[in-house]
Amino acid sequence: MSAAKQLRERLAGKVAVIAPGVYDALTALMVEQAGFHCAYVSGASVSFTRIGRPDLGLTTLTEVADSVANIRERTEIPLIVDADTGFGNALNVRRSVKLLERMGATGIQLEDQTAPKRCGHLEGKSMVSVAEMTGKLKAALDARADEDTLIVARTDAIAIDGIDAAIERSQAYIDAGADVIFVESPRDHGEMARLGKEIGSQVPLLANMVEGGKTPLTPANELGELGFSLVIYPGAMVRVISYAAAEYLQELKTKGSTIGMLDRMNQFDQIMDLVGLQESIAESQRYAPEIQDARDGSGDRLID
Repeated sequence: MSAAKQLRERLAGKVAVIAPGVYDALTALMVEQAGFHCAYVSGASVSFTRIGRPDLGLTTLTEVADSVANIRERTEIPLIVDADTGFGNALNVRRSVKLLERMGATGIQLEDQTAPKRCGHLEGKSMVSVAEMTGKLKAALDARADEDTLIVARTDAIAIDGIDAAIERSQAYIDAGADVIFVESPRDHGEMARLGKEIGSQVPLLANMVEGGKTPLTPANELGELGFSLVIYPGAMVRVISYAAAEYLQELKTKGSTIGMLDRMNQFDQIMDLVGLQESIAESQRYAPEIQDARDGSGDRLID
């Protein structure tokens, strides 16, 4: 069964699917090894890590596609890819969907903001018309090679026009054929429950958990009870890692050593196991038997 069909089946189940945010092959590999069934390629996290810039629509389709390709080459986990506004008009959306699907996307998310877009939990957003967005969604649906590839429609209407407008737009996007609906930034559990009842009863509904954002942080099991089928944590990974990196840099700057950090980092063997050193050596030996094992008899590494 394809990854897309597997994800569709999980989204049709009674338990909300948790999708941690990732931005490169290592973070996606860690999510897969931790036993999650889906990962979310976060546009914000890709922007933070790839170009060191905020989530303001600054990354290009080529950059996002390259990130997806690297992740897919190393993992088999279903990937929902944040494609922002589709990198342009409906014709750009067609090209974006074709490329991202070819690179390994299982689902592709499109939003109804104008360009340049911005993080959904920032102020100052604006939206394209319903007609323009439904045209983009139809272009995306026509462009996908596999009908099981999920097209996720996001609306930012709550922050601009309120919950009623968000539900109206969501319904229009469902009617256009969207597979999953993502209503950004519901402000309380009352709005979340209403979305679950009116939208989640029709198609899978996505909840976005942004620490410090406008939506109350809610456990995934409770979100499932409210009618959400998919829960993403787009920025938590990069925030945890950057926080730990800042601690490391401060320690190194003040003490000139990493000795005090040893209990807060993967040990040498652990990081090598994480990235599959022994498997790679074994694979190499299939084609070049003279290659030595990664360890000698005493357990010391033979490679740097």
